[in-house]
Amino acid sequence: MDKRTTLSEVVSELRDGMTIGIGGWGSRRKPMALVREILRSDLEDLTLVSYGGPDVGLLCAAGKVRKVVFGFVSLDSIPLEPHFRKARQTGRVDAVEYDEGMFQWGLRAAAHRVPFLPTRAGLGSDVLKLNPELRTVRSPYADGEELVAMPALELDAALIHMNRADQHGNGQFLGPDPYFDNLYCMAAKRRFMTCEKIIDTADFAKSGSIHTLLINRLMVDGVVETPGGAHFTECPPDYGRDEAFQKEYAQAVKPELWEAFRQRYLELDSEADYQRVVAER
Repeated sequence: MDKRTTLSEVVSELRDGMTIGIGGWGSRRKPMALVREILRSDLEDLTLVSYGGPDVGLLCAAGKVRKVVFGFVSLDSIPLEPHFRKARQTGRVDAVEYDEGMFQWGLRAAAHRVPFLPTRAGLGSDVLKLNPELRTVRSPYADGEELVAMPALELDAALIHMNRADQHGNGQFLGPDPYFDNLYCMAAKRRFMTCEKIIDTADFAKSGSIHTLLINRLMVDGVVETPGGAHFTECPPDYGRDEAFQKEYAQAVKPELWEAFRQRYLELDSEADYQRVVAER
């Protein structure tokens, strides 16, 4: 089945109030072309589930978000994501913060269609105090150990970005880390993947090891070829993080700079646009 689609067609399937999982990690291999398409849309009242980076910050700054469920929100080279920080400190979004391991366990529970998974992560910390909805369970075996019951992080839709994909929805990462993009897809009802390049299925072995095939076609409902689609986050080995652009984004947390940055950002549509931004410096 040919699952090729467009950014606008993907976003047309999203609805107000949805819970959307966004793959990648911090400011690394984020599906930023899809994030930008959401910024252009009328969508609002979203719940984001993410190891967050500028995906979370941009959508919060644009008033698209009601709630963020996260393990962290960082720009990596800039430790604290300033737009998310501002939204959280001013009470414009609800924030649910989990231990990074708990967060991954919640995705895994949703992927396996179970209501929760037991974990020791979070015990002895303020995670339980700050998230009073969390419950503990006791092992039914002889030790009777008390464990945190991490609830499934069920998603209405998942958005991910990969280095390579084929038209059927198989996806390949070529960088140093797969992150948890497969779990996002398995935890969601609808799953959409952007990629740097669509290749023939037979060419995956030429691009990298067979073990880098993280996403299989059963996990994906649509695939979009978007060269530079993770800009300004990194997508190695195709390109690194655009640190100068990210710095400009971070500085745009100042109210007098935000609107000009937003307009400029929404004008980016292609790899040629990203190269033009670099050349203008």
